[in-house]
Amino acid sequence: MTSSPEHILQQYFGFSHLRGGQGQVINSVLSGRSAAAIFPTGSGKSLCYQLPAIMLPHLTLVISPLLALMKDQLEFLQSKGIAAAAIDSTQDRAASQQIMADVKAGKIKILMVSVERLKNERFRHFIQQVPISLLVVDEAHCISEWGHNFRPDYLKLPEYQKAFNIPQTLLLTATATQDVIDDMAKKFAIDNQDVCVTGFYRSNLHLSVLPSACDQKFQSLASLLSGRNLTVSGQSEASIVYVTLQHTAEEIAHQLLGMGFNAKAYHAGLASEVREEIQQQFMTGQVNIIVATIAFGMGIDKSDIRHVIHYDLPKSIENYSQEIGRAGRDGNISNCTVLASEENLPVLENFVYGDTPELSSIVRVLDDIQRAYDASKNSYDCDWEFTFYQLSADSNIRQLPLKTLIVYLELKQMIASKLSYFAEYKFKLLVDESELLDQFQGERQQFLQAVLDHCKKGRIWYQIDFDAIYQNYHTEQHEGSRSRVITALEYIAEKQQLVLETKQMTEVYSILKWPQSQPEKDQLAQEIFQYFKQKEQSEIARIRNMIQLFKQPKCLSGQLAEYFADHQFLASHPNGCGHCSVCLNGGPPLQWPNVENHTIEQTLAAATQIRDLDHLNQSFIIPLSSSVQEKYQQPASAELIAKALCGIAAPWLTKVGARKLMGFGVFEEVRFESVLELVKGS
Repeated sequence: MTSSPEHILQQYFGFSHLRGGQGQVINSVLSGRSAAAIFPTGSGKSLCYQLPAIMLPHLTLVISPLLALMKDQLEFLQSKGIAAAAIDSTQDRAASQQIMADVKAGKIKILMVSVERLKNERFRHFIQQVPISLLVVDEAHCISEWGHNFRPDYLKLPEYQKAFNIPQTLLLTATATQDVIDDMAKKFAIDNQDVCVTGFYRSNLHLSVLPSACDQKFQSLASLLSGRNLTVSGQSEASIVYVTLQHTAEEIAHQLLGMGFNAKAYHAGLASEVREEIQQQFMTGQVNIIVATIAFGMGIDKSDIRHVIHYDLPKSIENYSQEIGRAGRDGNISNCTVLASEENLPVLENFVYGDTPELSSIVRVLDDIQRAYDASKNSYDCDWEFTFYQLSADSNIRQLPLKTLIVYLELKQMIASKLSYFAEYKFKLLVDESELLDQFQGERQQFLQAVLDHCKKGRIWYQIDFDAIYQNYHTEQHEGSRSRVITALEYIAEKQQLVLETKQMTEVYSILKWPQSQPEKDQLAQEIFQYFKQKEQSEIARIRNMIQLFKQPKCLSGQLAEYFADHQFLASHPNGCGHCSVCLNGGPPLQWPNVENHTIEQTLAAATQIRDLDHLNQSFIIPLSSSVQEKYQQPASAELIAKALCGIAAPWLTKVGARKLMGFGVFEEVRFESVLELVKGS
């Protein structure tokens, strides 16, 4: 290294000094050690890898959870003259091939990908040929089951680090409790001295809890967005209004527009190009107010957001801290207000129940593994193959909890991930077969001829038959393996002499041990079911903890500091922050509008407002049950019917078109458990 970190900081980033914590983390990385940076949102975590990446000899591989995050950081790096690129699902084949060629040639210093990209057989084959200095894991709390946003695929990252021979790792996150920090550090063998926690508190964020009944919320919102909150141009200051449901985002944005506010709705139900346009309009100031579900915010680096308003309650303390962290990144005073009411609490809780599979669904997955075990237990390899999409559709388990279930079996050492591959490879030639073959000689020409001879040929496309190639060409003298075929075709594709396409990602797991009796299998299914029920209760408790934080007569900033182990703030502010609503009002917020526990009678009353229960049974429950019976050869369970009535998505409900039936989501604002009791009793 010929330049110092200080010189690089000035030359590339134009800064004269590092912020708190950055120096410690950068020093750990440049000293060859793995590290973790737990910094507040907007406090410069990214620089902790960006600066070392320039100085390290090889590639820095960044794992980022969202495309928006990658695009934002990529634009910043390229604006600073730093050679960075991202490979993502929006690119065409030629674009990703060019990036991979540049990486191989050493022209790229930073490559960003999603964690899912690492499951791609072709990408893994490529990246294993590239020397890598540093693995960066953004939003690293996703690796911990203790975290609020656990992603099972993140659990594989320590394995990938070893497989790709990456000597060190840097973990980045803004929201991690002490349990999560300890878990992350343990998984990547990071010493305590290399874990840097700078604290959560930002003095320019003024936190408030404003009790507001549902029928008063919009008036409260309009007051917050008007009056003293106008810019010099007369427009409202940049603001994000968070809601729980997509239709609420549309309704509130429409009402604000009617009052003359420059507002737009943003949620996952909009087309990606529409979301991208709205985000860009917000970034450039063409739109001042975004009314959004939590689909909005990740990757947003707008410095002058003056208001973050939670029209509905956030999902957890972690979500709340992430969302308010998007305000005031320029250091100026910004207001973060919760319009507090428990009236929409059932909606928030009902999201949790969608990720808890039924016991019968778990049994379906175990039966699938059992069939693979029975079919191959006498052979050398005992493998289970599946695609997540099909297994999810067959078992009625959403893909995220399905991945969690599989990770659970891995942790019990019952199965082990072996490989992922595309079930189908096909290619079309851009030159004649003879012209292609003439470029090679000897055994390489013979091998390529064997590949062409044993493909299933259509009018344009060649469907690759790996088994036929192996059986007809592979000998002690000749290598005809799947990996050699892929390598050869990718080489030719790089020379732009053929187009290679893939589909149907197939997962292959080795079955290491399996229950030998039905009682053992039943016990395993019960264990997994109880594991999910515990996760369910943990998520419900997370919501309740958030409610208690907002209700306590204690400094809001101080409570967040306790939750996130910010000992620095607690030591320096023993009497609180002095500017949150609790500190200013000298006590807890006024009494919240409360939601009573919905009894069966109240739920029935809600039903009669739409139609009487008998009518609902005839128009919705019976048709739904019949559709499930016909398609899946078993009646719809009470749990599945209750989910449909609460508007909770499930694979089987999607497959039978439940949303089109009158009655889907009629109890959206009623607690799932109450609706389940109603269905069981009907």
